Amino acid sequence: MSLQVHGIHHLTAVTAKASENLAFYRGVLGLRLVKKTVNQDDVRAYHLFYADDAGSPGSDLTFFDWPAARERRGNNSVTRTGLRIPRGSVTWWADWFKEKGVKADGPVTRDERVVLDFEDPEGQRLSLVEDEGATANPVDNAVPAEHQIVGLGPVTLTVPGLFPTDQVLERAYGMKRGRTYEGPEGETHVFQMDAEGPHGELHLSVQPSLPPYRPGAGGVHHVAFRIRDEDYHAWDDHLTGLGLGTSGEVERYYFRSIYYREPNGVLLELATDGPGFTADEPRETLGQRLSLPPFLEGRRADIEAHLKPLEVPGSAPHVVI
Repeated sequence: MSLQVHGIHHLTAVTAKASENLAFYRGVLGLRLVKKTVNQDDVRAYHLFYADDAGSPGSDLTFFDWPAARERRGNNSVTRTGLRIPRGSVTWWADWFKEKGVKADGPVTRDERVVLDFEDPEGQRLSLVEDEGATANPVDNAVPAEHQIVGLGPVTLTVPGLFPTDQVLERAYGMKRGRTYEGPEGETHVFQMDAEGPHGELHLSVQPSLPPYRPGAGGVHHVAFRIRDEDYHAWDDHLTGLGLGTSGEVERYYFRSIYYREPNGVLLELATDGPGFTADEPRETLGQRLSLPPFLEGRRADIEAHLKPLEVPGSAPHVVI
């Protein structure tokens, strides 16, 4: 197929504790809060975007703030998110996590890469992954620029069997099935996108004995893949032509999306690189105010009135985001 996905675009998870989430992902992991907005389908919930300093596609880890119980781990879900760091940085991070009281397993070598496994305060499973090709748009914070997280990848899905998810990844999304290794989620198969390195990989772990997962805090809502802006309409035609029940084209203002829930129930998104997070605020002040897309701007007063205060260092004291 001529259409290709070009790596991980973003990953969206669930938090029930927005303030603690903000403190961890900014203060411990050193990511920048590049967009403070709301879930466009549930405007009573925050949607927080963390990324590198530029808010680059492929670097953003995002969260819906919902008052949910913890997820029940299991099949048919995204079970581990890789965060890429420059080669030689894992020792610094192991020491930093000890200082910050974050429990971590490793470092270990897995799939011929040095990784450090850990969880966020709500139990989301994460791994720092050394990537020889990683380059940073560094954030001004306590994490040294040469060790900062530079982006996402790989992302691991856990399913009871390869079929039929593997068919969707190969035939609908153009991924190529490659090597297999034993990971913390079991036997894991690597599917390669049109991008080199871990940011271009989706890992499919097979665990037939697990029960289905139950969504909740600490779990992942969906994973998104990068597509070229000019291919957006063609992707909708392509997936529809295969008979897949997609969302159709969805305008998210900062990017444009197409959603599809693959046969094992994992929600997959295609997302364009543009227009990007500077569509409504300059890079220098990203994340310092509540951003709303134009189709929600007329409801700003009502939306702000129903959002609980969330203190953000660097914002005006009265700001509710």
